[in-house]
Amino acid sequence: MSIAILDYGSQYTQLIARRVRELRVYCELFPWDAPGQDVLAIAPQGLILSGGPASVYENSAPFLPPYILESKLPLMGICYGMQLLVQELGGKVALSNQREYGLSEITASTGNPILPPGTHQVWMSHGDWVETLPSGFTSLAASSSCPIAAIGDSKRRIYGLQFHPEVQHTPGGLGMLQRFVVDICGAPADWTPQSIIQSAVKKIRQQAGRQNVLAAVSGGVDSSVAAALVHKALGAQLSAVFVDNGLLRQGERDQVEAALHARLGPELHVVDARQTFLSALHNINDPEQKRSIIGETFIRVFEAQAKKLGKPRFLVQGTIYPDVVESRAPERAQAQRIKTHHNVGGLPEHMDFELIEPLRYLFKDEVRAVGEALGLPEELVWRQPFPGPGLAVRCLGSVTEQRLTKLRAADSIFRQELIAAGLLNRHLHNGQGIAQAFAVLLPVRSVGVMGDQRTYQEAIALRAVTSQDFMTADWARLPQELLASAANRIVNEVAGVNRVVYDITSKPPATIEWE
Repeated sequence: MSIAILDYGSQYTQLIARRVRELRVYCELFPWDAPGQDVLAIAPQGLILSGGPASVYENSAPFLPPYILESKLPLMGICYGMQLLVQELGGKVALSNQREYGLSEITASTGNPILPPGTHQVWMSHGDWVETLPSGFTSLAASSSCPIAAIGDSKRRIYGLQFHPEVQHTPGGLGMLQRFVVDICGAPADWTPQSIIQSAVKKIRQQAGRQNVLAAVSGGVDSSVAAALVHKALGAQLSAVFVDNGLLRQGERDQVEAALHARLGPELHVVDARQTFLSALHNINDPEQKRSIIGETFIRVFEAQAKKLGKPRFLVQGTIYPDVVESRAPERAQAQRIKTHHNVGGLPEHMDFELIEPLRYLFKDEVRAVGEALGLPEELVWRQPFPGPGLAVRCLGSVTEQRLTKLRAADSIFRQELIAAGLLNRHLHNGQGIAQAFAVLLPVRSVGVMGDQRTYQEAIALRAVTSQDFMTADWARLPQELLASAANRIVNEVAGVNRVVYDITSKPPATIEWE
């Protein structure tokens, strides 16, 4: 029993899924043109149509597959999804006289099953609007610039919202989704960490059978939880491999080995591949090339290790849903690739393994909840995210041991200052505390003065963000005293750096990582 979400290419589609999951209701995301039998195979109790960049009246625009209306299931269209329903059912959609992008205020009418009466702050993002409603529909809300901001046909249980209830900028959005998903669709709120674990264990056993499995672990929360899930499902069939690729943070290898040995014991194998990775990255500056090379090199290292372990058929990866979304995996054909994650689009076409990815459709907060339910140590579950390509995507430009040494030292100083200020505490991870913080080495030299002598050295950018789901993020308003102390220490203690800047860009328009 679930909710199916049809993706028409909106940048917010994945957030719809996350909000429905917050309601503890299971949902799955499908491309809008997925075969109807695939969508209906999950026995959905309702369908949500996402927004999208197209206009419904364009000849090449994505359309409404016939099975959607034929299913007689409750429907909710969001932005493009609402306009699509209107056009299909006989209404009219046209170019708006006044486009709306950003915060807006709507007024909801009485007798409304989706919106409580009164005014609501919402997030609009549209250039088209509904001019004429189909038969049987009523307008449920309006803004000063959009006379039909929400619609409904209670008899057929079809609703539409011109705004985006899934984003945090619509404070009452989760309640609107709850009214549709739980009250109207009747979907059960039984998507809990324990149910996720049970479902994952069942699928892992079905996929792997009695075959041996190799897990790629990095010490990060994603790979650790993935390995723990597979260990729970398969026990001794699992062997875990930790690869030191030379792109780790300061002291990280020792910390990771200690944490994982305590959990996996003799089943953990450590591979020193530092020179292999650095050689492969020699003279590579393009971030997409870096990710591709690192992805393939990881696979080749695991293949070599697998030969020593009896050639296991399966490889476990800690791929999570944001990795899939940003890499524009095949199932999101309408969406644009942001960057290739080494464990998604960066994988080689041919490899000796079949992948097991038990976290592929989980958000970061769900992964942490599963990790806690599995009994993983707090230092693993609440460890800050670290990109799979490691410091290669924080060392902008060429990746050399000399530049990595600078970056490690600066990053360590920044983290020390944040820890001393009590700003990396796990209990602050609620959208207000720091979700991720790190240093970036820039391939930019600038003039400075140190000891009355001219310097011409590289710059460090500091990055700290607040976030709940890592799909959106805001820059952290750190105390000026902390930034001053970190900058002063970096230019004095890190050879070859004479300038420090602080990144004050949100996501979007930027990504959290620089590459």
